[in-house]
Amino acid sequence: MTAVSTRPSPELTFFDAAGPELAAHFAENGFALLRDALSPGEVAEINDEALRICRGDYGDITYGYSEGQDPGTGPAAALSDEEMLRQYLCIHYPHKLSAAAERALHTPRIVDALVSVIGPNVKAMQSMLFIKSEGKPGQAWHQDEFFIPTRDRSLTAVWIALDDATIENGCLWVLPGSHRRGVLYPAREQDDPRFDCTTESYDFPYADSDAVPVEIPAGTALIFNGYLLHRSLENSGRHGYRRALANHYMSAESLLPWSPPGADEHMGIADFRDIVLVAGEDPYAYKGTVDVRRAYSRPDKDGGCDR
Repeated sequence: MTAVSTRPSPELTFFDAAGPELAAHFAENGFALLRDALSPGEVAEINDEALRICRGDYGDITYGYSEGQDPGTGPAAALSDEEMLRQYLCIHYPHKLSAAAERALHTPRIVDALVSVIGPNVKAMQSMLFIKSEGKPGQAWHQDEFFIPTRDRSLTAVWIALDDATIENGCLWVLPGSHRRGVLYPAREQDDPRFDCTTESYDFPYADSDAVPVEIPAGTALIFNGYLLHRSLENSGRHGYRRALANHYMSAESLLPWSPPGADEHMGIADFRDIVLVAGEDPYAYKGTVDVRRAYSRPDKDGGCDR
């Protein structure tokens, strides 16, 4: 397998398949690009289903961060298709509503790459469908491990472009190598109109000038470490979307302390079990799995940032 440089930055390299070169690049830089992770047909199917998800055809979407909130408080169903899509920035857990999004968790080319950087046993615990029409904000600098804590630093994101991702429409920016220390930097509330309601990481030893824009064509996957600092800016294009499907994975050997332990459970064995096994075996399969998270929409500041 040969790595091929891609435009516009010499720091970016495409890989055609999983292998030692991809794994080595990932270990050194904290990210790797997998060409044609999804086929054009798979991309089109997920984009088609995005509208159905937003309209509630596959089930109600809770509007806002509060997952216990009653459904039906989102955009009115009378909106046109274009108006409907523009109401949403990101839908969490689309794989619980859409068969196409669920299949994307298991895509063989992606799973092969995950096995090469994580290990033979891999589980998924979250998916996010970004729609991000023109004018919608990005996310400030952050590390995914800050929000999804693993015990073995194995958290890995697979961010799949569903449209060509460009600087103009709000592609991701990464700070290469920022994962290596394994340090989670502090986070604070922010009120920058370029970003959505999430917090921002700060006090890290990198400058914005060190950042690399990840401009990639639709179907390409950006695979990156949970400690890698990354952000995106607003979609400043005059029309169109910057859609993406972002899935999160980790080693199945690791417990996932994502929720408080039960009343009689020690924190050391707390383990979030709303997961999907995508490769190998689950050493904790005896615990079973549960369905506790529901699809919800991320606030984008248009309706406030109450969490």
